[in-house]
Amino acid sequence: MMTAEFETSKLGTKEHWDSVYARELVSFKEIGDEGEIWFGEDSVDKMVQWTANHLPPTTNPTILEIGSGNGTLLFSLIQEEDYPPQFCCGIDYSADAVNLAKGVAEKREVQDITFATCDFLSQDPPLISEDQRDAGRVDAWDLLLDKGTYDAISLGEKDTSGRPPSFAYPTRAARLIKPGGYFLITSCNFTEQELRADFATEETGLKYHSSIKYPTFTFGGQSGAKYSSVAFQKST
Repeated sequence: MMTAEFETSKLGTKEHWDSVYARELVSFKEIGDEGEIWFGEDSVDKMVQWTANHLPPTTNPTILEIGSGNGTLLFSLIQEEDYPPQFCCGIDYSADAVNLAKGVAEKREVQDITFATCDFLSQDPPLISEDQRDAGRVDAWDLLLDKGTYDAISLGEKDTSGRPPSFAYPTRAARLIKPGGYFLITSCNFTEQELRADFATEETGLKYHSSIKYPTFTFGGQSGAKYSSVAFQKST
């Protein structure tokens, strides 16, 4: 059972995100605006730094971002830390998000990166490297990234048992990760403890690895941070 439950919101619907990225794609084509950076540049920088510290680019890790939007996080890994683009893949269930990311890749002259339309909860992402295709395994990724996608999915319409679509997310994510690989997630809806309870389970085979610290604030006698970034490692 998920540790936090939310009311259904339009932010959890594909129609909403299709509309958002349709507008951003038009803006990109008209004035070159690459679109919004969800959760801001600081969260991107911190996720990039965590990745560089734990999976340096010289190891050629295969990286999959779930709900990649305009591709900002992957582009930052490639252009700031020299991660090989041929081992980076972003998936999104909105076709216009994928079209926007491909347009940004062309504008930035980032070749060989993969962006694909994929409904993560019901479809498997493409295998992008020769080693992945030769192995033919689903657990093909050294690192999975999520910046806000779990949040959005948790706001989706509940099923007949009262469960949101995100109920299936932890096991769907874990099955894609190589033994010993990592999952790094940033959330504004879930606390670190809630994320640890949702993902570090016997069913997923994920164990808590580390967390990223953000500035804290105090309100109503309670202290907290605006975002939570937590890393998990899959058992070998």
